[in-house]
Amino acid sequence: MKPPVEAHQMPARIATGAFILSSGLDKRGADEETAQGLHGMAAGAYPFLNKIEPVPFAKLVSASEIALGTALLLPVVPTKVAAAGLTAFGAAFVGLYLRTPGMRRPNSIRPSEEGLAIAKDVWMFGAGLSLLLDPGRKRGEARPCSWLGSKG
Repeated sequence: MKPPVEAHQMPARIATGAFILSSGLDKRGADEETAQGLHGMAAGAYPFLNKIEPVPFAKLVSASEIALGTALLLPVVPTKVAAAGLTAFGAAFVGLYLRTPGMRRPNSIRPSEEGLAIAKDVWMFGAGLSLLLDPGRKRGEARPCSWLGSKG
């Protein structure tokens, strides 16, 4: 049985996990105005979210970010599990970026000034996919190191 996390996976897990955990903790006590802004942007891209009131939505987002950030930081959580959550989280931001008017320059995928803050979150999607697609290795199997050359 292979370990739930390999050493080379930890830098991406720590970078994304710490960022997401911090974001969730910041949203924990969101006031009405902050909750409305967060909800308005999300519901504009994902209309089904209109069924949820802004304050409970902000609490749900906060709890989700805290849970995901913690899962990424704890090496007992298997990488594939944490990576699936990170990929879904990152995909939601990519969707938000693509669906929200004014986030992109006219006739372009490049971000506008307003869209830069959301467009940069594509790194979370990429990190999640990289972790998800990592084949890992079998117990006891050496990880090849291409820059040292192969030994046999």
